[in-house]
Amino acid sequence: DEVYIENGRSAKPTFILVQIYNYLTHHPPSKRPHNSMTKDPSALKEEGNKLFKRGDLEGALSCYTSALELSACQDQSAVLYRNRSACYLKLQDYSKAEADATRALETDPGDIKARFRRAQALHMLGKLDQSFLDAQKCAQLEPKNKAFQELLGQLSAQIQQKAVQLSSTDSRVQQMFDLLSNSSAQAAQNLVVLSREDAGAEQIFRNDGVKLLQKLLESQQEDFVLPALRTLVGLCTGHQPRTMAIVNDLGMDRLCGVMGSATSAVSLSACHLLQVMFEALTEGMKKDVRGKDEALLPEPSSELRSMLRHLIDMLPASSVSGPGRDSAINLLVKQVPRKSHKNPDNSLSLWVIDQGLKKILEVAGTVPEVTGGPSLTDNTPMSCSVLLSKLYDDLKSDRERENFNKLCEEYIQHHFGSSGLESKLRAIQTVSALLQGPSDVGNRTLEMSGMMEAVISLCASENVTHQQVAIETLIHAAGKAKRASFITANGVALLKDLYKKSENDQIRVRALVGLCKLGSAGGTDFSMKQFAEGSTLKLAKQCRKWLCNDSLLPNSRRWAVEGLAYLTFDADVKEDLVGDTNALQAMFHLSEDKTVLFAIGSTLVNCTNSYDVEKPDPQMVELAKYAKQHVPEEHPKDAQPFVEKRLLKLLEAGVVSALVCMVKQESPALTETCKECIARVFLALVDRQEARGTVVAQGGGKALLPLVSESTDVGKIKAAQALAKITITSNPEIAFPGERVYEVVRPLVSLLALECSLLQNFEALMALTNLAGISERIRQKIIKEKAVSKVEGYMFEENDLVRAAATECMCNLVLSPEVQKLYLATDSDRLKLLVLYSGEDDERLRKAAAGTLAVLTGDMPELCTRIPSTTSHWMEILQALLLSESQDLQHRGVVITLNLIQAEKSLAEKLMESEALEILSVLAKGGEASYAPVTRAAQRCLDLALEYRLIKSYEQA
Repeated sequence: DEVYIENGRSAKPTFILVQIYNYLTHHPPSKRPHNSMTKDPSALKEEGNKLFKRGDLEGALSCYTSALELSACQDQSAVLYRNRSACYLKLQDYSKAEADATRALETDPGDIKARFRRAQALHMLGKLDQSFLDAQKCAQLEPKNKAFQELLGQLSAQIQQKAVQLSSTDSRVQQMFDLLSNSSAQAAQNLVVLSREDAGAEQIFRNDGVKLLQKLLESQQEDFVLPALRTLVGLCTGHQPRTMAIVNDLGMDRLCGVMGSATSAVSLSACHLLQVMFEALTEGMKKDVRGKDEALLPEPSSELRSMLRHLIDMLPASSVSGPGRDSAINLLVKQVPRKSHKNPDNSLSLWVIDQGLKKILEVAGTVPEVTGGPSLTDNTPMSCSVLLSKLYDDLKSDRERENFNKLCEEYIQHHFGSSGLESKLRAIQTVSALLQGPSDVGNRTLEMSGMMEAVISLCASENVTHQQVAIETLIHAAGKAKRASFITANGVALLKDLYKKSENDQIRVRALVGLCKLGSAGGTDFSMKQFAEGSTLKLAKQCRKWLCNDSLLPNSRRWAVEGLAYLTFDADVKEDLVGDTNALQAMFHLSEDKTVLFAIGSTLVNCTNSYDVEKPDPQMVELAKYAKQHVPEEHPKDAQPFVEKRLLKLLEAGVVSALVCMVKQESPALTETCKECIARVFLALVDRQEARGTVVAQGGGKALLPLVSESTDVGKIKAAQALAKITITSNPEIAFPGERVYEVVRPLVSLLALECSLLQNFEALMALTNLAGISERIRQKIIKEKAVSKVEGYMFEENDLVRAAATECMCNLVLSPEVQKLYLATDSDRLKLLVLYSGEDDERLRKAAAGTLAVLTGDMPELCTRIPSTTSHWMEILQALLLSESQDLQHRGVVITLNLIQAEKSLAEKLMESEALEILSVLAKGGEASYAPVTRAAQRCLDLALEYRLIKSYEQA
């Protein structure tokens, strides 16, 4: 009979059995869904106890949690909390272990087990004083308990050591205070070092150090202000109570005043301090956030609201410097929106929108040459667009988005409806900022009555500033195909006139970019050309000319890169740009300019063809042609040989150094989308194995690490895949020296997700295999990232390469005692799978499985006795290994045989009674083509059989 699977297609029963086996392997009884409503809390508790004893901590945790949801008895709940605390201790989640133990003690203060578990959790959390009190009470109740006495002894020693350290630190802090009173700049620097130690930070804070630091800030001398700010960073890092006290003592007015300083170094240090303060304050809020249907979400604390209010007030203030304003915007970008949309609490974004959206728009709409207002840097407009985009993306509902739209429209309508030209110009500049940020909002405002016509008419203005604002808005508006058609019909002639006739280079280069964007409206579709044949190449040539013109200001040259970002959809333009070394060098040099990061990233993505391309179904293409529908055509120069040549030329031109420089930029302009572009280019570069050494040597490996955690979801996957490719063919300890090699593990494990492609799964497994072979510490890191169960899952994969790669990874992972213990469980078929795989036709899979068996049987002799019970064909499989033509398989087979003989005499008897004796005798004799390790191991097997008196030597016979 046929069995039907979820997608509706029929499948063979054997395939279904594999699926069921997969399910049973991945979902042991403890992890299979169960209806807790039909279970009794007591039964769930007993089930949890059994699972805990077996070492299935996750299963036990699930049972205790389900029982707590059903339990109505306080005493029973206390026991469940105590048991769950033990699970959390084993899982090293000490905060939750402490919380559960405390709940148990609230019901029964005399529960000595709960108190001891809380003492253990507090100890691991570093709260030595509290842990000592609990341990002392336990020891008083049971003086003869060795565990209590041992913990008490450890705590006493650590507390004494901390006291000695504290007294030493105290004297050093006091010495620095004395020197500071004599205006010693070196003492101020030493205070920074002391503040980075826990003991030093605490002593500075307790000895009225904040007041002294306040005086240093008021001195307005850079040599004292910078160390004071850096010392405050040490005091606030990860310490919420101290941060709250410092915010109240110093006041946000003073801190924002320092950040508004015209001195760049002071402004950046103050920005870093405020960022650390934000993180310390929001850390406490995170613990209170619950599911979206539970209770009310917490509002920001009063200190947090005070900090945000002051930052918002800084934005339009004329007294604040341009760098200070950029720092304030940067802080809002980093700290206000949610880090993950899984977190339901977007109250900070809503609060900032209600309190400060119009102030943000005021800065975004500022045209310094006309409207006056706050001083701006070249980065300010783009930073405002990024902030507006982040706030809009953080909204969860249509109602919240509609409110955002309404506030923007009200602000723009207020200025656009005014009679003065300056107000209209402010409105258009605001629309331009919105088009670069939340483009949906920008497009809505652009559709306001008379807006598009005003933009077109201002392009013809005699005032250079008016033209500049209008053309930039036109460029950003041309992103929509519908609007691009309108501009092509109404504005192309105007842009051409401006480019040809204007005497101002800034107007000419912007008009050129407008033409470039309209000319690229067809994207990569070779058949969709907006302009006449050859026009696109002429535009690109002019862009390269502007780009290489050193006499132009960087602010004007960056527009040439913007033009190339649009034109490089055309493969002819890609070829010309990559072949122009001077243009490439000029573009890479501009990568230091924060405002042009996305344009450079987009240009490089186009040149490397690292964008996603969906291959159309050939049948659908034929159908579209028959129906006379448009079918996109690929440019001949977008074929793989051309792409590989372009990649080689980019490497030779120094693209890796430029990408590394871009990653290091601390700017809101380095958005997640921009980071995704960089990750795509890196992945394209390392696709060729020969290029990976160059990428690593020029800092590419180090640059990829931040991209796996701070990018779009697609960008994170691309960066992780690039890391995997590097790790497969390079020595990980050289590619990622020092502690950096441990940072590679998590992104590689993320590629084992089912949502990733089989190629990504395969490359991740290969990379993890390399890492697992380095050291036990790295293997522990892999285990901690919960990769073992995922690797086991891929050992059942139908694809031969993936299955073999997973088994190879397991072969290295079993070098860890923790993984070896998994094979001791009698309720799983892990061992059986390895034995069966050792008899498969796929040589790579056989090597990996047999190698794993060789390691396990050597390190755990107790497993040897279970091998005969795994399958009735175990002897044939072992003999096939011994008779294999591959020396690697032979070696594995003879080592397994040796381990079985050493483990138990009964196994040796079975082997000596079979054909294995004859095979071992032949292998032990060796020969010209023999492999020395095989010969020695085979001889050792025979020697042991002699010792057991299972066989006789030739002389004895």
